[in-house]
Amino acid sequence: MTAFNGSWLYPAAAIIGLAVITVISRAFFMIPERELPLPDWLKRGLKYAPLAALTAVIAPEILMTQGELIDTLRDARIPAVLCASAYYFWRRGILGTIVVGMVVYLPLHIGWGW
Repeated sequence: MTAFNGSWLYPAAAIIGLAVITVISRAFFMIPERELPLPDWLKRGLKYAPLAALTAVIAPEILMTQGELIDTLRDARIPAVLCASAYYFWRRGILGTIVVGMVVYLPLHIGWGW
């Protein structure tokens, strides 16, 4: 009988191993005494990494349903995104953008609109 036979030890070892890997990979950039030399093109590119990650998470939620592209404009997400985007370009406020998007989305989603 081995220690990893499906008991509590296997999940515990997996969690501890993943925690160690996470700490090591995140601490890698904080360990050196001085800043790591990076080329200018890489520094400029890394400025856009958070925006790219956010887009990669949000775009499929807006444009797809059940693994397929949305094929109708009657989906409540489309008018909500359009109105929220218009508000953002008009006022440049994040909180207002969220409020406008939800005010448009919720009634359409639960059936009050279409």
